[in-house]
Amino acid sequence: GTGMGLPAAVRDRVAAVHRGSTLPERLRLYDGWAARYEQDVAALEYRAPHLAAASLAFAFPAPRAGARLLDVACGTGLVAWELHRRGFRCLHGVDGSAGMLERARSTGLYQELRLCVLGREPLPAPAEHYDAVTVVGALGEGQVPSTVLPELLRVTKPGGFLCLTTRSNPSNLRYKAELEEALGQLERSGAWQKLLAQQVEYWERATTEEESTQGTGYISGVVYIYQKCPVPHLEEG
Repeated sequence: GTGMGLPAAVRDRVAAVHRGSTLPERLRLYDGWAARYEQDVAALEYRAPHLAAASLAFAFPAPRAGARLLDVACGTGLVAWELHRRGFRCLHGVDGSAGMLERARSTGLYQELRLCVLGREPLPAPAEHYDAVTVVGALGEGQVPSTVLPELLRVTKPGGFLCLTTRSNPSNLRYKAELEEALGQLERSGAWQKLLAQQVEYWERATTEEESTQGTGYISGVVYIYQKCPVPHLEEG
């Protein structure tokens, strides 16, 4: 059946932000979506924030409470909830949508929130500032370009972690190939090393039959964890 059991309104809102439209138009859509966003992603069974936070926590050396994290394209704060649950307390967020940031602010989970349209402007942070940087859900066709990777690296401390996700559904495959090429180039140049590339079959519910993985009604995705070089050596003794 069409719509994979999702309410039509949810399907339409999700489709609208993923459709090829101009960036200002898409940011306006996100502003307008902010109030219903968390209900909609719950209907989608969107697992990326949980999966990304779990992967980062697994790779991250203890203690976590003092570690400074940047949540890029933070939206309403779904990733922050998951990180907070896992002991991360020093969270900064950036997003291109003022409406989303307003919601994120109301969670009380972030120490700092800034408006920033990634790909258009640099991150509002000094070099080597963060112990970890997350970009969950925003690396996709028509969203954040894969050319932002060096900027993400710039604000990460040497030895710090980067947690990135992308979708593997048909309409995002060209973007995913570009992203993986860029990830690989940075790895070959010695900028970072790959710790994890976890393929996840049930990423979120598909909004159309065409996007669904082998008729499951879901689309698949990937969580990547990289560590910025040089990786510090553990002290002896």
